[in-house]
Amino acid sequence: MAGHSKFANIKHRKEKNDSARGRIFTRLGRELAMAVKHGGGGDPVANGRLRDAIAKAKAENMPNDTIERSIKKAAGNIDQVNFESVTYEGYGPAGVAVIVKVLTDNRNRAAANVRNAFTKGNGNMGTPGCVSFMFDEVGQIMVETDCGTDEESLMLLTADAGADDFIVQDGGYEILTSPENFSAVREVLEAQGVPMVSAEITMLPQTYATLSTPEELKHMNKMLDLLDDEDDVQNVYHNWEA
Repeated sequence: MAGHSKFANIKHRKEKNDSARGRIFTRLGRELAMAVKHGGGGDPVANGRLRDAIAKAKAENMPNDTIERSIKKAAGNIDQVNFESVTYEGYGPAGVAVIVKVLTDNRNRAAANVRNAFTKGNGNMGTPGCVSFMFDEVGQIMVETDCGTDEESLMLLTADAGADDFIVQDGGYEILTSPENFSAVREVLEAQGVPMVSAEITMLPQTYATLSTPEELKHMNKMLDLLDDEDDVQNVYHNWEA
């Protein structure tokens, strides 16, 4: 799940229990399958979308043999990969903007479950485009400070590869790119052996909202927990400054 806390949020995600990790791997498996079907087959050398999906899976510590099985399964049953990508938008408590991206084989089920999460979180689903204008689609790569490369060298390396911004944070670096340059920057880091904490195309809010009461916090966390429990949900983006 995307959020404003960056490294703390990623660390929390990686420390989830086995059940939650299983759900993450299920979602990553679907992304790999979609990359095989719509990116040009199961060969990552020829399929840039698949290379990006593999890098994301590795950053989430998905085992290599699990990644390979997912790719082979999708390549062998490419006509049966029938997941549909759907985006839902709406508002959480106190007007927090929320975007939910799903990959599902049952649009009606996904819509009902997402709507239920919004409702129980004291929010409401909106119409397409109602909040997406408040976000920017960017490539985001997170690298820890002790990555084996000094800050200046890493900044120059990513800038030369096409990165738009290099942000120093507590614990590491946030590298931002356009969606078009994301793969090039990620592949340069990979070629140089720089370990990435995460690497994905994401939605970053242009402004952030705060929640001021315990009730608002309870409802927002309820919504996010319900969405996190749904296998159909791939990513949730919001502008809550947690």
